[in-house]
Amino acid sequence: MKQILTKCLAALLLSLTLHPAVAADRAHTLKVYNWADYIDESVLDDFKVWYKEQTGEEVDVIYQLFDINEIMLAKIERGCEDFDVVCPSEYIIERMLRNDMLLPITQDFGQTPNYLRNISPYIIERFNKIDGSGKNANDYAVGYMWGTTGVLYNTRYVTREEASTWAVFHNEKFAKKIFIKDAFRDVYSTILIYLRQKELAEGTLTLDQIMYDSSDASIADVEAFLKQAKRLVAGWEADFGKEMMTKEKAYINLTWSGDAVWAIEEAAEVGVPLDYVVPKEGSNVWFDGWVIPKYAVNTKAARYFINFMCRPDIAIRNMDEIGYVSVIASEEVLEAQCDEELEQAVDASYFFGEGAESVKLNSVMYPDRSVIERCAMMHDSGARTPNMLEMWARVKGDEVPLWNLAVIVVSFGVLLVFGIRRKLKRRQSHRRKRKVTPKRKK
Repeated sequence: MKQILTKCLAALLLSLTLHPAVAADRAHTLKVYNWADYIDESVLDDFKVWYKEQTGEEVDVIYQLFDINEIMLAKIERGCEDFDVVCPSEYIIERMLRNDMLLPITQDFGQTPNYLRNISPYIIERFNKIDGSGKNANDYAVGYMWGTTGVLYNTRYVTREEASTWAVFHNEKFAKKIFIKDAFRDVYSTILIYLRQKELAEGTLTLDQIMYDSSDASIADVEAFLKQAKRLVAGWEADFGKEMMTKEKAYINLTWSGDAVWAIEEAAEVGVPLDYVVPKEGSNVWFDGWVIPKYAVNTKAARYFINFMCRPDIAIRNMDEIGYVSVIASEEVLEAQCDEELEQAVDASYFFGEGAESVKLNSVMYPDRSVIERCAMMHDSGARTPNMLEMWARVKGDEVPLWNLAVIVVSFGVLLVFGIRRKLKRRQSHRRKRKVTPKRKK
């Protein structure tokens, strides 16, 4: 307990040092905690103007970043941080609901339009499946971005048929040209779907049942698959896999659809042909959403911020900036995303509703209904999470001698500073490119 209190005090002092005005006027400050590179940051200033127009109140925004769900959750669990709005993934939303860590999101916005009504019915339906121990997730969370997990591949070296199965990670042809996302849940669930094909075909198991399965037997089966694949894997990546693909340092990457969109566009500019596919066996479909933690202070600004983020024009700006897909399914979003120059149409009626049965949309961003029907949502594994983490550590060989810990911490700090500078330079370069890139024909 003493260590926890010490850490909390240190975090508080650091926060006051970085933001001295917060202590004096916390009631007019909104603290947002989001994934890195996951918003068009110019909308934050626009929100402050919009909030003043809607409420007559001033608000300042403190925007902080995280890279791992569990790190974000640990801060909130300890009660060290009083973030007003956080953006966790679906399984973390599930865990937070079960542990009474969230406040309900009141949809009383006075004369301000309720933009939450623009959320796709498909997203609402998925959130209804979040197991919140009797609580409806749609009362406590609002979707933000969503996508699939699949295979990004170089069409110069890998055929679509080869990439269309999770067995590609055992293909000797691509030894040391494979990167796998360092996200144990996404990898675990997709591989388990592959390993349970017989049961799925026989009807003795459903995709939803597989998403809840964290038994010793299933963990052992996935571990065996991954250990066999390990000798062919060049690395486990949290963010750099897409860059390795654009530079042709790798030919295959188990990754998220949003990263795939970024990589495909970047690679095309330098003549590298990339594509993305959700393997035929099935995969997971993931969601990130806005929540208000129980330690939030400015809950009014928090729910107005969430409402603002659901405005179609704001959703479009965020999508254009980060490459991921918004949960907003308004006519404006559909019109903005349609591209008549695409060769094939997709059935996106599951997302946009009637009239979207055959529309020219990027199939990486908006998979066809036939793809979505073989995907399922991940769930929190609760008390079984340590077992899965231990398996993941064994596969990667992450056991670290204690005497190395200090060196790692110092090295991580240096790399973090370098990484932040590099990201800022890359973001500035990306924005410069966007200014001279012709807009896509609608």
